[in-house]
Amino acid sequence: MILPPYGRKILMRAMSLVVLASGAMMHAPPPAQGRSLRIEAESRIKGWNAVVLADGHIFVAGPRWLGFGGPAVGELDARGEIRPFPDSAWNGWKPGRDTARRFVSINALHLDPEGKIWIVDTGTPAFGAPPVRGGAKLVRIDPTTGEVLRRLPLGPDIAPAGSYIDDIRFNGRHAYLSDAGRGALIVLDLGTGQFRRVLDGAPATMAQAARPIVVDRRILQNGAGAPLLVNVDPLEVSPDGKWLYFGPLEGPWSKLPTSLLDDPATSPEQFAAAIRPWADLPAIGGSAMDKEGNLYFTALNDDSLYRRDASGTIVRLLSDPRLHWADAPFLAQDGRLWLPVAQLDRVARFHDGQSHIRLPFLLFSVSTEAPHAADAARIKTIGRAVTVPESPPRP
Repeated sequence: MILPPYGRKILMRAMSLVVLASGAMMHAPPPAQGRSLRIEAESRIKGWNAVVLADGHIFVAGPRWLGFGGPAVGELDARGEIRPFPDSAWNGWKPGRDTARRFVSINALHLDPEGKIWIVDTGTPAFGAPPVRGGAKLVRIDPTTGEVLRRLPLGPDIAPAGSYIDDIRFNGRHAYLSDAGRGALIVLDLGTGQFRRVLDGAPATMAQAARPIVVDRRILQNGAGAPLLVNVDPLEVSPDGKWLYFGPLEGPWSKLPTSLLDDPATSPEQFAAAIRPWADLPAIGGSAMDKEGNLYFTALNDDSLYRRDASGTIVRLLSDPRLHWADAPFLAQDGRLWLPVAQLDRVARFHDGQSHIRLPFLLFSVSTEAPHAADAARIKTIGRAVTVPESPPRP
């Protein structure tokens, strides 16, 4: 996940380049008048960077290296309290314990087309550490019963030392995952359960030194005085299933025909020839794509939520300082976008051992419809509405 350090001259040049690159995108219209965030839940014991809604239930998860307790995967009850999901045993891993049926460190939750939850366990209990033996895996669970339906280990050939299996998306009989550590895509045949690792170290999957992560107008460093660079992280499948969009956390994004990804016979040369630029986005916390091809993403450099439509037009929907490293948005069926605020850049590792986390952790939602069209009466929530003050984009 962390690339080798770079010199001061490169760092300064990177800072200027990233400001120029992201500045072009940020000349977007101001946020819609009256759009509001709603606090759905908050926690002082659980740090989260993932959320899904399934069958009337709300599930949250967060990586172990955030340094907070609580279950690795939890379900929020009507009072906003978090209970272990699917049970305490799955959430009871400690160093030395068996990892096959315990969560080590969760980075993503996602729903498949049948409404079942897939949990991405990186298997890495410490930031930048190698996966513990048997720890990296995918787990599919029925959200209603809590029954574990499938468990797919990611062996050392698929998740080698230095890997950080980040996120997952589905497309027919295949699923695609990103390795933000070593820089690669992973293709899963859902029928056979077989994995393939592709584009390993390809330029489109690797972070660029000239595009560091800028948060609060400072370059985020990895704890060793070098800029933190995160390889291929976000990914989305086009509504027609023909394209995979992907890129480093810092951007830019590329696109690749899924027909090539799904074909085990595709060669590295064929992949290289087929990759095309897609969107020059800044560093983002996470993304979600709807059925019309609108991409919703959270920009790290200005605590804002944006929408990129299928034509490439980008609109800023809202800005709020509380959306600080809002991660992995989840688009619910009622049109609300759920935003877990992870504050990943504020952990002690990135600040000389001193945590800058501001408690409580917050879970927001916001309507993706025009404000006048939002129908709050039909939305079940455990939270409360908070109006977002208007503010111009940061320079």
